[in-house]
Amino acid sequence: MDGTLIQIREKGLYVEEYGQKDKPPVLYLHGGPGESCFDFTYHQRERLENYFRVIAIDQRGVCRSEIIGEEESFSLDDIIEDCEALRKHLKINKWSIIGHSFGGFLALLYASKFPNSIDKIIFECPTFDFALTSRFLLKKTAMLARKYGNEDLANRCMDLSRNQEVTPKELTEGYMNLSDELGENRMEIYRYINDNPTDYHSAYTDEEWDKFYDRSDIHYNRLQSEGKIYESLLTKIKEVKRPMLLMTTEHDAATCEIHIDTFKKDAAIGQVYHFMNCGHTPHYEQPDEFTKVVVDFLTM
Repeated sequence: MDGTLIQIREKGLYVEEYGQKDKPPVLYLHGGPGESCFDFTYHQRERLENYFRVIAIDQRGVCRSEIIGEEESFSLDDIIEDCEALRKHLKINKWSIIGHSFGGFLALLYASKFPNSIDKIIFECPTFDFALTSRFLLKKTAMLARKYGNEDLANRCMDLSRNQEVTPKELTEGYMNLSDELGENRMEIYRYINDNPTDYHSAYTDEEWDKFYDRSDIHYNRLQSEGKIYESLLTKIKEVKRPMLLMTTEHDAATCEIHIDTFKKDAAIGQVYHFMNCGHTPHYEQPDEFTKVVVDFLTM
């Protein structure tokens, strides 16, 4: 991929940039935490670069960005500060944001902290509340466990999803551990359409991806330890006065009804677009439709 390391706040940040500089600028924030922007640019680069100046990053410490050192401080706020510093570095007055999954969490936090830096926001199957999302994911995991004949796993997932005594962190960790028991079927939690796979080996070897994801593990573990990701952002929706689009899908298991209802009720300038026959990642499951929705919203 055509990316480069840019020193942002004394740290190497991996940045890909596509499209002409006079086009409307758009920043893509990936999910995870720690997933990389690779699959987004793989599927959307050629679709979006004719309309926008697209900037996609691997967040601080993720994959192709510089590793976070053992003695180095790192927090959720660093990701937001990096975005703002990158905007200034690129001499962009305002940009729009596309935030996928955890990237939607970041986009909402960014817009609430730096409202004058944002034009419009697209939330692609976001989480704004890790506890709510984890409960929703546990129900999807239970459904798949039953599909594959594992009633014990299904019952344990449902028991945890109903437990009101556990913390958001315990819910998230519990979901990760239980969903791992699905083995090779785990990606069915997220993916509904398999016709447009990302060719991760088109640019990097298995050994390189192993190295990248070792970096991402540090990023994720440090955010978990800090704990700010477990604080709900639902109340911040009403604070944002910029146009916002919430993308939902028929088979997503991250953006639950409480997310959707709160957005509809509280978004000052909000729209919802619903993808049929799609899972958690419309940017590659329904790439052409995704592009059309993005272009229509950001250029209207």
